[in-house]
Amino acid sequence: MAVSILLGSRIVSIVWLPSTWFFLGSNYGQVANNLPSPEQVRLLLTSLRITKTRIYDTNPGVLTAFANTGIDLIVTVPNEAVGMMMDPRQALQWVMTNVQPYFPATKITGISVGNEVYTSDDPTLMSNLVPALLSIHSALVQLGLDSYNHVSTANSAVLENSYPPSMGSFKPEMANLVVPFLQFLAATKSPFWINAYPYFAYKDSPAKVSLDYVLLRYDNMLYAQVDAVIFAIARLGYGGVEVRVSETGWPSKGDPNEVGATVENARAYNRNLLLRQIRSEGTPVRPNQRLEVYLFALFNEDMKPGPTSERNYGLYQPDGTMVYNVGLAALTSSASVSLTSSATRENGETMNRIHVMRLPPCPNTTKKKQQRQYTGGGSCSDSFPFTERNKSDRKLCDVDRTPVAV
Repeated sequence: MAVSILLGSRIVSIVWLPSTWFFLGSNYGQVANNLPSPEQVRLLLTSLRITKTRIYDTNPGVLTAFANTGIDLIVTVPNEAVGMMMDPRQALQWVMTNVQPYFPATKITGISVGNEVYTSDDPTLMSNLVPALLSIHSALVQLGLDSYNHVSTANSAVLENSYPPSMGSFKPEMANLVVPFLQFLAATKSPFWINAYPYFAYKDSPAKVSLDYVLLRYDNMLYAQVDAVIFAIARLGYGGVEVRVSETGWPSKGDPNEVGATVENARAYNRNLLLRQIRSEGTPVRPNQRLEVYLFALFNEDMKPGPTSERNYGLYQPDGTMVYNVGLAALTSSASVSLTSSATRENGETMNRIHVMRLPPCPNTTKKKQQRQYTGGGSCSDSFPFTERNKSDRKLCDVDRTPVAV
């Protein structure tokens, strides 16, 4: 089935597989001056059957455009506003202004209070986070919206150890911050969001990190990162908190020193991510729980600061053409996925795009943006040292045979 939509001055034909719904999530960043309008993006996402999207603000144009689409939307309180959200009155006003007027027509299902706060190098911002979370949640309760919205924050580089994943642990200096955060998540049944980028591990150590491992061809780093966080949370006594991937992706272009930032590697990463999602794989620790993942990003964003790679994570160019082909049209499955797409040009060239998902096991770790995500040693050629799983009591034995509840 195909649908044609207008992006800017370009007509783009969208093709999807019959009887197949995709439920991957995408990050819709807007740090650019040449993107399609929110209305055009809405048409693109609905044509692609994308059902989950995350934005980094509460842009009224986006919130209005996404009304009555059925797309789950995560909105964000920017880092600079987190301190104000500590005041319950300010938090209530924020929710009344940025959430309540649009809901339920716009399906806002999550609020990220800040982004990568714990690696911001701002002690005040870090200490303000949990009080802000509490105030936002209390405002949702007061307005009767708490049952529809998760409140959390996206994290990166918060682990001291991550390899093997069964030894995952938080940085000691963060314990006084992380424990109250986990208490909040457990009490409100909200997820622990992580931004996980195997690309950075490969870029920093291409001689030591297997490209097949980071591109998800075999046992893979993304699952290892997720499971390391699961173990770290469990060690603090909050094994029931769900871990979700709020960002992951691979740049299609980079500076000369950004090893691995190529169209070929970006295509391989996202295609393998999609293939694993179609197989409905879980991580080794939680094989029966679907891992929710949001691919970064929907578009290349030309105004993002930093190295060239930061402006080249998108699956789409601003004019609606896909940056590379992940071969979606060749895939057949009725499995539950979380966000994909395939665009076909008039000349018959099919260019596909996807977002998101889960994956199997393995070592090592990584980081996102300026921060190093999860530390860890060991060769990526090592077998994944996950141990024995006791299905009856849901305990995983560590390498030293110390049981860790997960």
